[in-house]
Amino acid sequence: MPFSTSNRKGTLSGILFVAIFAAAATYVAGIPAIKALGLSPLVIGIVMGIFYANTLHNNTPKEWQSGITFSAKKILRFAIVLYGFRITFQQIAEVGMDGFLVSLIMLTSTLILGSWLGYKVFGMEKDTSILTASGASVCGAAAVLATEPVLKAEEYKTAIAVSMVVLFGTISMFLYPVMYEMVIKDAVGFLHMDPRTFGIYVGGTIHEVAQVVAVPASVPGAPHEMADAAVIVKMTRVIMIAPMLIILGLYLAWDAKRAGGARDEKMKLVIPWFAVYFIFVAGFNSFHLLPQNIVDIINEIDTFLLTMAMTALGMGTIFAKFKGLGLAPIYTAFSMFVWLVIGGFIVTKVIVGA
Repeated sequence: MPFSTSNRKGTLSGILFVAIFAAAATYVAGIPAIKALGLSPLVIGIVMGIFYANTLHNNTPKEWQSGITFSAKKILRFAIVLYGFRITFQQIAEVGMDGFLVSLIMLTSTLILGSWLGYKVFGMEKDTSILTASGASVCGAAAVLATEPVLKAEEYKTAIAVSMVVLFGTISMFLYPVMYEMVIKDAVGFLHMDPRTFGIYVGGTIHEVAQVVAVPASVPGAPHEMADAAVIVKMTRVIMIAPMLIILGLYLAWDAKRAGGARDEKMKLVIPWFAVYFIFVAGFNSFHLLPQNIVDIINEIDTFLLTMAMTALGMGTIFAKFKGLGLAPIYTAFSMFVWLVIGGFIVTKVIVGA
């Protein structure tokens, strides 16, 4: 047990060690040049964690490992629950049925496509395929983190998925404003989108929340309706992470039973309770019972806890474990990127039609 009498000191030391790294990542992410690239503390944290894992890992007391593991597992689940304070059901209702449908279709199709391509076509492990697909389909690194406990995946698989999300999410962040200015804004016919429709397209297809916020901000003279639609549709995708994880748990239980061929055995259902609590927290937040300044403080704390979890995951990522993967993660992530950009445009136009 991590907090037993014999392990308590090492666990607390390990948690403090991770927290120091997370604090450094938070500071680095706040540097203007880094902030302009849309790199969140989560991303900086996993990079720093990976650097540590492949350079200084052997110089750290082994007793600290229980604290690092606690940060990657337990603190992660708590942070995902607190993530619900970023969302209200009113926001989801505000975007309308068309925005909801775009979110639902893009999340479902990207998750299925990415998982299938990674595992069946490009030969990746099933866990890595699902993690990569979850990051692209829902909300980037946070979705990968939320999916990892359900799969009980190894840290290096999470790191692979996060790196793919960061790579193609960053490309999207720079590509979409250029597409809007050079093609979409002044186009006629099917290629044209009004600001609200483009916002729905952005929110329904770009990986990270921060990247979604950055795109309308990068469009000169973009009206508020573009940014509002983009953020609300994105947050609709975020809250869908809870039902997605529950369905994934059901699928994994069914798949394990099918693979084992045990007809009479009861399926071992993996219910990600932290996802259920996430919905409860979002529901509570929808009543606006807490002052906004308190909610803002909670969100700041949550970002730091997520950064700790990401850093701890990075600390378990040894490059030697990547051998044999080749370019499969890039092929998988690129395929999803193409679907999100082109398929997402078509889906948005068909549903919204503006």
